[in-house]
Amino acid sequence: MSFLANYWWLPVLVVVIISSFVTINQGTMGVVTMFGKFRRVMAPGLNFKLPLLEAIYKRVSIQNRSVELEFQAVSVDQANVYFKSMLLYSVLNRDEETIKNVAFKFISDKDLMQALVRTVEGSIRAFVATKKQAEILLLRREIVEFVKEQIDITLEGWGYHLQDLQINDITFDEVILTSMSRVVASNNLKAAAENEGQALLITKTKAAEAEGNAIKIAAEAERQAAQLRGQGVALFREEVAKGMSNAAEEMKQANLDTNVILFSMWTEAVKNFAELGQGNMIFLDGSPEGMQRTMQQIIGMTKINSSSQNQS
Repeated sequence: MSFLANYWWLPVLVVVIISSFVTINQGTMGVVTMFGKFRRVMAPGLNFKLPLLEAIYKRVSIQNRSVELEFQAVSVDQANVYFKSMLLYSVLNRDEETIKNVAFKFISDKDLMQALVRTVEGSIRAFVATKKQAEILLLRREIVEFVKEQIDITLEGWGYHLQDLQINDITFDEVILTSMSRVVASNNLKAAAENEGQALLITKTKAAEAEGNAIKIAAEAERQAAQLRGQGVALFREEVAKGMSNAAEEMKQANLDTNVILFSMWTEAVKNFAELGQGNMIFLDGSPEGMQRTMQQIIGMTKINSSSQNQS
């Protein structure tokens, strides 16, 4: 008892020494005050504080934090737009001034969260109010960039930084969604009809081109065939003429009448008409008078051709 009475201060000293050491967890910073006034910032790990003088006012988390938002905005054409988004933010850095702002700007984290959410909602509403409802679905990236540009300076004054804003869902009233679906369906039908028309036009154009090419090819083939036939007939006539000339020369040398050749050609023609006819009707005068008239006509034509060749 006398020992305790003499060394009563020893347990008090042990308690004071133990309370002088403070542990700050990883991912947090300790804000130290002295008599209610900010004094310094403690880093994660084991720290020393003046016993009975310094106090841990707040432990500030420097980890990323997220919050989900659901709110409504109105477009320039008076359409209600409903947003579901996720907000990711964190403390700007570990500087003492930044930690001091985070610790003392707001009374509680609840007040910070309310101010942050309302600021983001206000920025998005201001952006949506300048756009038509048909444009909003295509402007997710632009909305995010606009919000970050508008509130980054404000958040830095609070000691925070907006890392990301994910707009997960954008919806409209049921009536607007139905009308948008009808517009999309009608546009799809219009595009399909245009595609079908283009396909039909291309098909008909190609068919017409193919038919035209076929006609050209057939005409060219016919032209070449006619040319070949004409060349064949010319060669045939040339050979006949040569044969008749030779025969006439031989008959002259034999003192024979060359009209026999014409008579032979006449009889050969009549024979060919009878053998090779395919139903066409040809009237020939087979009497001696008719044959004589025909021979005279052939002889007259021969004399005319001979006189014209001599004049040329």
